[in-house]
Amino acid sequence: MSKKLISVMLVLILALAILPAALSESTFDPISSEEIKVGAVFIGPKDDGFSGAHYNGIEGMKTALNLRDDQVLYKFNVAENSECETALRELVDAGCHIIFGNSWGFMDYMEEVADEYPEVIFSHCSGYKNNGVNFNNYFGRIYQARFLSGIAAGLKTQSNLVGYVAAWPDNAEVNGGINAFALGIQSVNPEAKVYVKYINSWGDPTLEKQTAEALLSLGCDVIAQHVDSAMPQVAAEEQDKFGVGYNTDMTSIAPNAHLTAPIWHWESVYTAQVKDRIQGEWVPKNYFIGLAENMVDISPLSKNVAEGTAEKIEAARAKILSGDWDVFYGPIYSNTDELVVNEGAMLEDDDITGGLMTHLLVKGVDVK
Repeated sequence: MSKKLISVMLVLILALAILPAALSESTFDPISSEEIKVGAVFIGPKDDGFSGAHYNGIEGMKTALNLRDDQVLYKFNVAENSECETALRELVDAGCHIIFGNSWGFMDYMEEVADEYPEVIFSHCSGYKNNGVNFNNYFGRIYQARFLSGIAAGLKTQSNLVGYVAAWPDNAEVNGGINAFALGIQSVNPEAKVYVKYINSWGDPTLEKQTAEALLSLGCDVIAQHVDSAMPQVAAEEQDKFGVGYNTDMTSIAPNAHLTAPIWHWESVYTAQVKDRIQGEWVPKNYFIGLAENMVDISPLSKNVAEGTAEKIEAARAKILSGDWDVFYGPIYSNTDELVVNEGAMLEDDDITGGLMTHLLVKGVDVK
């Protein structure tokens, strides 16, 4: 199947795969594809793991909709503080009709500026807010891909200690990823534990590598990550250990260490929203989609994975795609041995994107 056909199919799927928030008619008039201006505020540069994946998604949208270069305006390396507000206002002043922001800490700034400019659409990645007018959120069920990558880690570890370089504590996106990864490990290796160290940053290559090295010194022989650079994988490579990356396939950077990585396909959601704005069909709905819609996946398994990894991962993928089971299906216990999801129950999306997941770490996860 061609990439173009897949892209069209994803746009159609995305139109249906939404949270039941704000299903009102559009209040935005159509605009020609020659006039539309799109803005993007990114926390990192265009060549790092996370923001790089978003940049490729925006560029893919630009190609899919035949937009000119001057119709897409970027703000790179924007901090999660007043710099975000400044960048948003500059994009409004530049005439952008729809503005995307790709980091959790941009959410409140985007909400505030959206209230001032109801004629402009503000679409935020990874949060949960929605003003029902011109501000929404989009994200993917990356936890599904993290569960699959956890299977690769669980089958590879010999020490039964897997390290995880994490960004921020008390963050539902981060902790949800840790938990899904740990559950994936436990599905094939119940004895394994996950050691977590938070670095209080989305991206700090030096600190990421130092933290990975600290986890390796504790006996971890596989290093996973929810940070932006490939330095944790480099640390694993240098010590003849193994790793699970994030955002992009990091095998070329750590060819003897990397197993696989949870990855994103952002083009689909960017194309869907900009196309809707052009056609005057955009409504403030929240997107939260996953494997079934090809929003998330894992990178190709490398030569470093254990025998039988592909088969175990494909069996788990089939269960998720069946719609009868998902990663956070009970019983699930916290790392303080409290039952948090009853047997036969499924964690609700509100608790995955916020709520319970903000502070939850599952059994088998230790913070070091």
